[in-house]
Amino acid sequence: MAHEAHTYAVIMAGGIGSRFWPMSRSENPKQFLDILGTGRSLIRMTFDRLEKLVPAENILVVTNARYRSQVTSHLPEMPEDNILCEPFMRNTAPCIAYANAVIASRDPLASVVVAPSDHLILDESGFIDVCRVALDTTRNTSSLVTLGIQPTRPDTGYGYIQYEEPKDEQRPEIRPVKTFTEKPDLATAETFLASEEFCWNSGIFIWSLSNIQAAFEAHLPDMLAEFTEADLTQATELSAVYGNCENISIDYGIMEKASQVQVVLCDIGWSDLGTWGSLKNKLDKDDSGNASAHVRLRAVESRENLVMGTPQTIEGTQKLVALKGLEGFIVVDTPHALMICPASDEQWIKDFVGDLKRNDGEPLV
Repeated sequence: MAHEAHTYAVIMAGGIGSRFWPMSRSENPKQFLDILGTGRSLIRMTFDRLEKLVPAENILVVTNARYRSQVTSHLPEMPEDNILCEPFMRNTAPCIAYANAVIASRDPLASVVVAPSDHLILDESGFIDVCRVALDTTRNTSSLVTLGIQPTRPDTGYGYIQYEEPKDEQRPEIRPVKTFTEKPDLATAETFLASEEFCWNSGIFIWSLSNIQAAFEAHLPDMLAEFTEADLTQATELSAVYGNCENISIDYGIMEKASQVQVVLCDIGWSDLGTWGSLKNKLDKDDSGNASAHVRLRAVESRENLVMGTPQTIEGTQKLVALKGLEGFIVVDTPHALMICPASDEQWIKDFVGDLKRNDGEPLV
């Protein structure tokens, strides 16, 4: 498959995935896990997907400094200079500003695809096709582009994009963006779905380097100046830059304010895998709706459960998990913790992890 000229990809891999506790922990977050039981971690799957679009040497990973060794282990072919280590977390706008500065030093004519490291895309060829449409749009207009997923349910865990009628009848999937809405309540999400004017915000962005830099100049000029003027190869200067940066997402800082934003509507088997429930939707299920990975599940009079183990085996055999009379639960068994939680109350997991960190310290989370 031919690569796009002057195209770069940025993988954002600095998060800790607290909603996937206890499998995802701060020392080994979910992007480095084979959470789907495929034999590949999520960051490996993301890299392999993007390599079909851009040359491997044009793929950068932005991660926390503590995860450099994990990135190197999972992506051994990645040049050391392509692993950009943030001194501490500062949300997605500084992450992208950092990557932009590095790419600008290599190729001022670049176009850039920005993708999270921990999303699932089942239709990879469709993803490549959609990215090419988006790249064409960024090269021929001044637009910033995001990928919008056709919603299938009123999900309150996703951000939503309201779009307008297409300007080009030959490309009806390309729509001007009207509004962004972060994680609405159920009633609002139901209204959005019924209107047929909204899609899910995938968090995948495509733009020309010149257009995104102009957007930073207009909306986050101080942040742009920090990354433009500093020697980012010096750890002390990079830390100073991050210390001066506002903690803000690219959505709030740029996309919601920019005047020319377009969304490419697509159906590519996407999930942000933000919760155990979203993972369950993507796994194979037995006749009673039970899903599992890394275990041998024996479920009796049990329905709609998710049971997760770890890849470790005992004498080459996965752990046997027996359920009797359980319905609608998440069961996650790891070497350091066992969690059993009603699927209807999985928001509790993030709250619990916050309490656990405050009361017991980081080693448990």
